[in-house]
Amino acid sequence: MTFKTASLVPQLLKIIRDKGTEYPFSGEYDSLDSPGTYLCRQCGLALFRATSKFHSGCGWPSFDQEIEGAVKRLPDKDGQRTEILCMRCDAHLGHVFMGERHTALNTRHCVNSLSLDFVTSLEVQDSEEAILAAGCFWGVEYYFKKLPGVLKVEVGYSGGGKDSPTYEQVCTGRSGHFEAVRVVYDPSKITYERIIKFFFEIHDPTQHNGQGPDIGEQYLSVIFYYDDKQLQMAQSLIQQLEQKGYDIATQLLPVKPFWLAEDYHQDYYQKTKKLPYCHQYTKRFDD
Repeated sequence: MTFKTASLVPQLLKIIRDKGTEYPFSGEYDSLDSPGTYLCRQCGLALFRATSKFHSGCGWPSFDQEIEGAVKRLPDKDGQRTEILCMRCDAHLGHVFMGERHTALNTRHCVNSLSLDFVTSLEVQDSEEAILAAGCFWGVEYYFKKLPGVLKVEVGYSGGGKDSPTYEQVCTGRSGHFEAVRVVYDPSKITYERIIKFFFEIHDPTQHNGQGPDIGEQYLSVIFYYDDKQLQMAQSLIQQLEQKGYDIATQLLPVKPFWLAEDYHQDYYQKTKKLPYCHQYTKRFDD
């Protein structure tokens, strides 16, 4: 299991690693009321089902029950509260309170939204992720959201050294960032190998100056790898394509912080009811 710490931006690290607390009523999951599962943002373990979520009015997502074996409790350093952490990776989640009588279970796990990922799967137990760049992130997101086994896709920026880059800055092609997607998937339903094969089949990995009509450094093809296992798989698949005669331009780079793009870029084609203009599926592998 590879923890995703390398891709976490400072706002996330402040909560997950440094045990901070987000402002009440500021988190994206405080008022969310949808069927699904909440995962650990750092390692992807399933922590809470949406069926255990309730509105406590405290300003943070509240759950009266965790998934069995997923959450650890420790005395907080303040000597008064009980801290809750991911059982696997020790990511700080928040605190647990008893005896408030909000629900029949009389328990409130008070959790930071930034410690969580929400996915619509009702049964997922664990997840993995890939960070990829393949030209305009609208089209890459569009195709990956259709791939069975994928739980969540976010568009953003990665690869550069500037914190909190904006779309306008990235569009200059001088920020060092690539338009990228973060693909969260269920490893019991799809493999990293299949994810990367699909990546190579939804864009032109031989184009060296961008993707389709989108020209510039920000549109180049990149696989960001978390560990040697991901790197070796990407290298193996590139070798397979090169043996077929493809001149692969895709770069292999270690994971860097993934900055979430502005809201209007998320689910762009669903919002606009348009279709990708520079991505299409082309089968490149035999299986």
